[in-house]
Amino acid sequence: MSSVPTPPEVQALTFRRFKDGDHRVRNWQQQIFDADHSHKCPTYVQSSPPCQASCPSGEDIRGYLNIARGIEKPPVGMPWQEYAWRRLTEANPFPSVMGRVCPAPCESGCNRNQVEDFVGINSVEHFLGEWAIEHGLKFPAPAQRSGRSVAVIGGGPAGLSAAYQLARRGHDVTIFDERAELGGMMRYGIPGFRTPRPVLDAEIRRILDLGVAARMNCRIGTDLTLDELKSQFDAVFLGLGAQSGRPLPVEGSDAPNVVTATAFLKAFNDGRMRHVGKRVVVVGGGDTSIDVATVARRLGHIEQAHESDRPEHAIAGSAGFAAHDAALLSRRQGAEVTLTSIFAIDKMQASRHEVEHALAEGIAIRGGFAPVAVVRAADGRAAALRVARCEAKITGGRLEVKMIAGTEEDIEADLIVSAIGQAVDFTGLESLDGGKGAIAADRNYQVAGQPGLFAGGDVIRPHLLTTAIGHGAIAADGIDRFLQGEALDKRPKIDVHSFDLMRKLAEKGQKVPKLTEPLRGTDASPGAIHNFENRSDRYVIPHDELFLGHFPFVARNRRRVVTLNAEQALDNFEERMLPLLEAQAQAEAKRCMSCGLCFECDNCVVYCPQTAVFKVKKSQSTTGRYVDTDYTKCIGCHICHDVCPTGYIQMGLGE
Repeated sequence: MSSVPTPPEVQALTFRRFKDGDHRVRNWQQQIFDADHSHKCPTYVQSSPPCQASCPSGEDIRGYLNIARGIEKPPVGMPWQEYAWRRLTEANPFPSVMGRVCPAPCESGCNRNQVEDFVGINSVEHFLGEWAIEHGLKFPAPAQRSGRSVAVIGGGPAGLSAAYQLARRGHDVTIFDERAELGGMMRYGIPGFRTPRPVLDAEIRRILDLGVAARMNCRIGTDLTLDELKSQFDAVFLGLGAQSGRPLPVEGSDAPNVVTATAFLKAFNDGRMRHVGKRVVVVGGGDTSIDVATVARRLGHIEQAHESDRPEHAIAGSAGFAAHDAALLSRRQGAEVTLTSIFAIDKMQASRHEVEHALAEGIAIRGGFAPVAVVRAADGRAAALRVARCEAKITGGRLEVKMIAGTEEDIEADLIVSAIGQAVDFTGLESLDGGKGAIAADRNYQVAGQPGLFAGGDVIRPHLLTTAIGHGAIAADGIDRFLQGEALDKRPKIDVHSFDLMRKLAEKGQKVPKLTEPLRGTDASPGAIHNFENRSDRYVIPHDELFLGHFPFVARNRRRVVTLNAEQALDNFEERMLPLLEAQAQAEAKRCMSCGLCFECDNCVVYCPQTAVFKVKKSQSTTGRYVDTDYTKCIGCHICHDVCPTGYIQMGLGE
């Protein structure tokens, strides 16, 4: 009887990259090496930094920070501050206003957060805006007029942004607004201690100086129909805004002293409301609710208030100034202000620093509470807001609020303000309502099925002021194309302003070929270094593609912000936020890591063992065209890529 031989033990080969049976190549782009080199050589790739990709108005943030830090040089005879301001205002004509009030999503996306703290982008923007006002900078007039006319409905951030961009292109623009003054929510929705009126007026005046006309106290839909407007203009932009507040969706919310945040702030900004009740309850959780609460804290209440002095009369526009002026002779005292939010304090949508200011000023913030009902007194006025504890979360884009039974309580109130959202008033324009209280538009912000009619801002989707500015700019681009008879193509994936190498070369007096599309890589164009590629329209560079070890710890240069206590806040309407000094603004700009664009650190030149990477001749070099590669020397060692702090050098040639 023969035995079955035992098969020999198979020893696994530890040095093999692939096992028997493998038939797929995995990640060969990073793994093809032969001794000390690969088959790949450096390419120079311009990418979008996350700050710009996070900016709703589409600012070239990296660009103006590089100008402020001295990397990108201004044209001869132009101060760097002006050059940086002009780069910034290509996208946003309100840097001084937005530098104060924008919650700065750009800073949340900043890759510098991986080192120690974000770059103070908002504070540099604030500095540049203030410098421009102080030095009387103006926007340049268009080189030629188009002979085409555009009507802009609404003089808020979206309408003014669209008017600005259209006027720059040489079109005749007329703004129609139902208010007495331009500015929209920047004027009627934000208190003056956050947006000083002289600053807002100066930045609006620049736009009007481009030849933009304004017809005030004219409401489209009642004073003038939309059809009449279409017959008089070649195109129309709808920047109606969402000027109507949403009432509380609870029983008793129709009490006379239960008002919306938009009505409250408009009455204050109009100068009609000079004081509030002793106890004010604000329902919200966003920046608007903080504005209401801090205004109420400053106004306070007065002793010996009469019926005609009640704040709801001023808010409704039924109280004259005489009663209030007389009332001001009485002693003013602080108001007890409570802000409730369905979210916990650390989850509220309001800016973190605004929440901190509110708490410092003595405003009680109660997170995790939802309104249940308005408790009325015998005279029909609200006496308290009944609230209950709740658990709120957003799942799949939908808000879910779970009430906790048995936790109800009443918060006494003389005035209740609803800051839970805004709505568009479509009176006279009902046909534009897409069914959800907003206008439906495509990615070019052209109204569906209506060529030549565009929209933007809160009428599309209530959001940030800077979002409305971005909408206006994109819509203006679509209107310009429409007026020229061009097709409205799809917008790029990353729809922001970015560094333009071709324009920079032209500024230096170099002859460059006219390009009809973004550079996708070149080996022959005299307009770029060998194998330059611009991916700014479709690729955001993450922090793990940077060499973060290049950047030492540098503390952020912070603006001086005045923090008030409860007593100091009363009747204090002075501005709280002061701009950086020039040296501070430059130092803060130097903290920018210039993600996705060369900032001339020389690492690649110094560390290349083959001297293959070299500096471009000074007569031909500029930002984005600082180093080049001699591919006859390059062995593909990847060192230049590894030591590039910005991720501008990628390994790709040879694939």
